[in-house]
Amino acid sequence: MIRVPSPAKLNLFLHITGRRENGYHELQSIFQLIDLYDWLEFKQTTSDQICIDGLQSVELEQNLIYRAALMLLPFAQTPSGVQIKIEKNIPMGAGLGGGSSNAASTLIVLNQLWHCGLNTEQLAELGVKLGADVPIFIHGRNAWAEGIGEHLTFIDLDQKQYIVLKPDCFISTQLLFSQKTLTRDTKPTKFCAYQLTPSNFGNNFEPVARSLYPKVDEAMQYLDQFGTAKLTGTGACVFVEINEKMNVHDILKNAPCKSYLVSSLAESPLCHFEV
Repeated sequence: MIRVPSPAKLNLFLHITGRRENGYHELQSIFQLIDLYDWLEFKQTTSDQICIDGLQSVELEQNLIYRAALMLLPFAQTPSGVQIKIEKNIPMGAGLGGGSSNAASTLIVLNQLWHCGLNTEQLAELGVKLGADVPIFIHGRNAWAEGIGEHLTFIDLDQKQYIVLKPDCFISTQLLFSQKTLTRDTKPTKFCAYQLTPSNFGNNFEPVARSLYPKVDEAMQYLDQFGTAKLTGTGACVFVEINEKMNVHDILKNAPCKSYLVSSLAESPLCHFEV
């Protein structure tokens, strides 16, 4: 049996800079990996079945772990059945990339178990078909992201800690994108501009998320008392960077919803994975 971590991410900012003819939006963002993990266990079996245990709330055909395994199967030199068990700690529908991270971990592990022989770039090319966030977890490094999120420039970020809140709601990304008030023409920028004034960089989805989901607004108002609260991805999680003036214990204790204390990662624990 192989047991591996599957890390979450934060979007330190998220801008929509335009829209393509096919309807996809052009984005700019920073992906910061954090030490909040799901755990995946892989066990080869004598059958030819791909079995998933631990995510009964998701239909098998919609399960990114299952879809990742099916996508890799044609490349397998030594295919086998596999039982994949997931211990879910990253909340779903939270903007933390849990599903994308699970898919990436599955591609990385099965690429070796099945002797597919694909390199990191080839895995990332497969992964983006499952979701724009998947390549960041395959590469396992923090990055400046552009395009639909798949064009990555790897960057070094300072070690930070964050308080993350998960409001008790599930955000519809489709609903956010459909809002006429959503800003879709933010001027493109550069990483050096972010480094100079990171507090000026927000999330274009934040105003519409706060308007449509009162619990998100409540969580952001709470964190804004202590710093600059931000929405990650298309939500629902919000976060604030920790500074030395904060009473972290009390902030976590009195939070209006589920709270997490997380640290940034320089790279994913799966960066150097070998069976």
